[in-house]
Amino acid sequence: MNRISDIMKTLFATATVLAGAYSATAGNGVEVEHLGTNNTLVRVTADGKYLLLPVQESNDEATVNVIADGNLDKTINVRLAKTKVDYTVPLSLEKYKGKDVLLNVVTSQNRATVREAKEDACWNNFSVTDTFDTTNREKFRPAFHHTPLYGWMNDPNGMFYKDGVWHLYYQWNPYGSKWQNMTWGHSSSADLINWVHHPAAIEPNGLGTVFSGSSAIDRAGSAGFGNDAVVAMYTSAGVSQIQSLAWSNDGGQTFNIYSGNPVLTLESEARDPNMFWNPETKEWTLVLAHALEREMLIFTSADMKEWTLQSAFGKGLGAQGGVWECPDMFELTVEGTGEKKWVLLCNLNPGGPFGGSATQYFVGDFDGKTFRADTDADGRVPTKWLDYGKDHYATVSFSDAPAGRRTVIGWMSNWQYAPEVPTMQFRSANTLPREMGLFRDSDGQLYVSSTPSPEVDAIRGKIMKSAGTVNVGRRQKEYAIPEICEIVMDIDPMKSDSIDIVLSNGLGEKVVMTYRSKTDELVFDRRESGITDFSQDFPAVTVAPAHSADGKTGLRIFIDRSSIEVFGKEGRFAMTNLVFPNEPYSRLSFESHGGKAKVSNLKIYSINTEK
Repeated sequence: MNRISDIMKTLFATATVLAGAYSATAGNGVEVEHLGTNNTLVRVTADGKYLLLPVQESNDEATVNVIADGNLDKTINVRLAKTKVDYTVPLSLEKYKGKDVLLNVVTSQNRATVREAKEDACWNNFSVTDTFDTTNREKFRPAFHHTPLYGWMNDPNGMFYKDGVWHLYYQWNPYGSKWQNMTWGHSSSADLINWVHHPAAIEPNGLGTVFSGSSAIDRAGSAGFGNDAVVAMYTSAGVSQIQSLAWSNDGGQTFNIYSGNPVLTLESEARDPNMFWNPETKEWTLVLAHALEREMLIFTSADMKEWTLQSAFGKGLGAQGGVWECPDMFELTVEGTGEKKWVLLCNLNPGGPFGGSATQYFVGDFDGKTFRADTDADGRVPTKWLDYGKDHYATVSFSDAPAGRRTVIGWMSNWQYAPEVPTMQFRSANTLPREMGLFRDSDGQLYVSSTPSPEVDAIRGKIMKSAGTVNVGRRQKEYAIPEICEIVMDIDPMKSDSIDIVLSNGLGEKVVMTYRSKTDELVFDRRESGITDFSQDFPAVTVAPAHSADGKTGLRIFIDRSSIEVFGKEGRFAMTNLVFPNEPYSRLSFESHGGKAKVSNLKIYSINTEK
């Protein structure tokens, strides 16, 4: 009898434990019910604009199925917190007003028991709220470069200019600061510097997530969406990569998804469609990255819906070390002449000149169907780089820019370490806007020039230091600089072999830029720049040909909280590198080697910003 009683007590205790493990808990406007070791329901029980999702970046992704009134609305991937909450991200509830909202969460971690699964930090940290705080909490968030309010950002895409406003779309993860849930984020600006953030423009649907693409203004309404409709073409990335259309009749604020998608499919991986109106052929041209084949495909169309393959470019040409992505093609006038040439931008990853991702380009001719690249004196197609830093990728231009301008923006990071840089509220910024031009160098080759857009001049503040001539020798000359600033100078190496331009702080952290007169190169060394240990690929030395005239060069340097952009005189080269100093650089110094040198027209400007 006693044995039977003990067995009954054990069974009762076990049942109590199981019931407790599966019971629901409520609080913060949600009710949580654990169904198993890796499946949990989170029910929204209060009204509010947002459901805040607790994130831990080191955790595996959970699949979150958002269900409204019993119907699946969307599926997102979120690194829900296991042992601690790094930050929260908002799931907007406004579209679900008046509906029952339920999250069916599937985690990838194996748990021995439901009791163990219940201990995850996320379950007590979901909350319903009417506000989401986007106040900057990052010391390295740029002061005068575009960044998302929160979350991960990579490629700029779909950019256009209309009615005095520049529209920038970008690859965005609204649910964390690592790559996932690709969506078109949207910001707009009247001056290319101060950006207004808007709700997501194009979100994932049944065809997949939303990869990069382009937008164009269909002035004649050839696609059937109305005159002056903004038409976007993007890659739907599901099991396969296919090309889809969306259009906007309100200037790019909201987009309608074309019901006939996809409009272009291939049997192999292709992405990042870049389309433009060709006034010579009076039809639409599309350049599509045939990624794994390392080539660009060129199509034409009368209506943006039916596309005809005309040619392919790039097999075996240029840098071939990684996949080809994010193309752009446009016509430029050669500086000082009336000659016009076409430029084809080809971003690739990896395979950049200093490792990881970078933007190469080809100069040539385009007859509306076929692009043919220029060759060098030996009959070969040379490899040319748009930027000689580590952190300049996915560069594309704004369509319909005013006054014939070709204005581009790039992603200011590198796929080698972008998810690991020391920020968390957000990840990644865009480069300063730049104007593209063409110049012919002494070797007879045409090169693309890259100069800061004229709008950048407006952020110049006070001149903190001005010096007509600085004689530079072995003894360093030092000047104080503000945290964010612009530095302009002309360099005459005279009889020296090289001249160092050093940015440093009180901790001994430094960036050394060296102009080598004999090889006409600018070298950028960030190996001691500050925080570098988050990736073995981050400490690096990059080198740019200066394309200088008469052995002299000039520099225009922009220093933000986590980046340095260097432009050669008249845009003869550009170099973009991230830096993460533990305290801001506060000193500029010069030193020459092998003889004396001269720096002239030195100006150090503060930068005006409201960010």
